Amino acid sequence: MRAKLRMGFAPFLSKLYISTCRTSSLPPSSSSSVIQPWLFIGLGNPGEKYQSTRHNVGFDMIDAFAESQGISLTTHHFKALFGEVVVDGVPVLLAKPQTYINLSGESAGALAAYYKLPLHRVIVAYDDTDLPCGVLRLQPKGGYGRHNGLFIRLKSVIYHFRKNREFGRLRIGIGRPPGQMDPKAFVLQKFNKTGRERIDSAIKEGCDILKMVVTKGLTEAARASNVDQKYKHLVSHDQQL
Repeated sequence: MRAKLRMGFAPFLSKLYISTCRTSSLPPSSSSSVIQPWLFIGLGNPGEKYQSTRHNVGFDMIDAFAESQGISLTTHHFKALFGEVVVDGVPVLLAKPQTYINLSGESAGALAAYYKLPLHRVIVAYDDTDLPCGVLRLQPKGGYGRHNGLFIRLKSVIYHFRKNREFGRLRIGIGRPPGQMDPKAFVLQKFNKTGRERIDSAIKEGCDILKMVVTKGLTEAARASNVDQKYKHLVSHDQQL
């Protein structure tokens, strides 16, 4: 049994399985004694050139969550920087696809398939210009969003999830580009001081939200966190951040 688990899951999952069986009244052969992991995926572009840009706040979220748990993402696994941790007894897998953002589905789909995860155990974190800078929105499922860049990005993820949209999303608001500025140029720029402060604060809040997902479930975490975020930064859009 242990050998099979090591082949099918990351090493820490087999250890958790063994520990769970020892403390459970269920026999080791019972599949219900295995705690199903969460998979948190942050979208962004690899390389120093893109660090701290608006497009990489998904990466920032995963890095911050990993740091809050005392780990770093150093393993390359299915085209992603990958890490694993146990949060309140629940295994959590963390991934930053290194395929460039519009091809993120190649990594996300492979990871979900390898660990045999239902998509309601997957959260994808990404930047969103439809939300004011620093505002977060957690959704159990959804579509592509209204703007073309988000359509292209999530199209890849959805395609590699076998066209299934039933996965969680943590949208991280970055505000809209000012005036007639090209959205592609906007998302590849860094924040100004005020924008960076708002994003850093939002990232900390996002870590707490992700922990709530693990402990209370996606639906309850979305209900609680979205109420708190609803009236944050009472402006239509922060165009100069």
